[in-house]
Amino acid sequence: MPQSAAKPFIDVLSGQQHTVPPIWMMRQAGRYLPEYREVRAKAGGFLDLCFNPELAAEVTLQPIRRFGFDAAIIFSDILVIPYALGRSVRFEVGEGPRLEPLDAPSKVATAASRADFGTLEPVYEALKIVRGALDPKIALIGFCGAPWTVATYMVAGHGTSDQAPARTMAYQHPEAFAKIIDVLVENSIDYLLAQLDAGADALQIFDTWAGVLPPAEFARWSTEPTRRIVEGVRAKMPDAKIIGFPRGAGAQLPGYVEATGVNAVSIDWTAEPAFIRERVQSKVAVQGNLDPLALVTGGSVLDRAVDNVLANFAQGPFIFNLGHGIQPETPIAHVEQMLKRVRGCQDNPMHSTNH
Repeated sequence: MPQSAAKPFIDVLSGQQHTVPPIWMMRQAGRYLPEYREVRAKAGGFLDLCFNPELAAEVTLQPIRRFGFDAAIIFSDILVIPYALGRSVRFEVGEGPRLEPLDAPSKVATAASRADFGTLEPVYEALKIVRGALDPKIALIGFCGAPWTVATYMVAGHGTSDQAPARTMAYQHPEAFAKIIDVLVENSIDYLLAQLDAGADALQIFDTWAGVLPPAEFARWSTEPTRRIVEGVRAKMPDAKIIGFPRGAGAQLPGYVEATGVNAVSIDWTAEPAFIRERVQSKVAVQGNLDPLALVTGGSVLDRAVDNVLANFAQGPFIFNLGHGIQPETPIAHVEQMLKRVRGCQDNPMHSTNH
C-alpha cells in the first residue's frame, strides 16, 4: 500500500475523492482554544511562540487532540521570511504585525537578499516534533506566505485595508518591487524544501491579498511568483504536494491553477460554486470554503452552510475547510457541530434527506 494511502488528505491532493472529505481549519491552532491561550501567555511574544519548537509543536497538536482533524498545520507565521532576511518584525497586541517599511527603491537596493536560515531552525525542529507525535493517518502541512502578500507587509510596514502602498510601488517602481518579489521567491523555495525535509507532507502558499490586484497585476505579482516557487520546490522534490490560496482571486482561479501547477486551491466563501466545479475542480482538488462567520453563528445556519459546501464540492476531490481563518470568538461547540455534520453520514446531504 503506498504511503499516501494512509492519509486521506494526501489522497485528495493526488486527485482522489473521499466520500467523507478530509477536514482541517485555517488558524486551527489559535485563540478560540483555552489551551492555546494558556501556552501563548507562557511563551511571551508571538514570535517567541513561533520560535520555541516545543511550544510551537504543542499548539500545533492541540486542535488535533481535541478534534481529530485530518491535517495539522505547523504553527508559525508568513512573516518569518522577512525576519530571517534581517527585517525588524514585531507583533503589537490588537494591531497586528509591524515591520520597518521597505518603501523606497533606495531601501530595496540595500536590503539583504539571502535569509539567515539558522533563525528558522526552530520551525524545522517543531515540524520534526509534530511529525513524531502525529498519527500516521494525519497529514502535516508546512507553509509560507506568497511573495505578493509578504511584500505588501514589507513595503507598508503593516497591513492596510487595500494594500495601496505595495500596489503603488509596483506601479511606480516595478524594478525595485520585482527585486523584493525575486528575493521572496528564492528564499521561500529553500524554506519550503527545508519544511518537507523536516517532515511536512504537503505545503500551502498563502496569498491573502491576491484579490486586490487587477488581472494583469494578478498574473505578474501573484500567479507568476507562485509558479516559480512550485517549480523550484518540484525541481528538488518532484512529488511535492502544494496548495495555493490566492484569496479573492475569483475569475482568475482557472488561469492561476493552469499556470502554477498547484495540486489544489483553497477558495474563500465568495467563490461561485458552479464556476469552481466546472473550471477549477475539474482540474485540481478544491479546499474550502465555509464562511468563518457561519461557524461563529452555529445552529441551523451552520448546518445549512456546511450542507451547501458539501453539496457544491463533495462530488469531486475536496478538502473541507473554512474560506479563511477561524475567528477567535468561535465557540468550540460550533467546531464540534461542524465536524459532526461533515463526518456523520446521517447528516451528510450526499447520503440523506433528513436534515
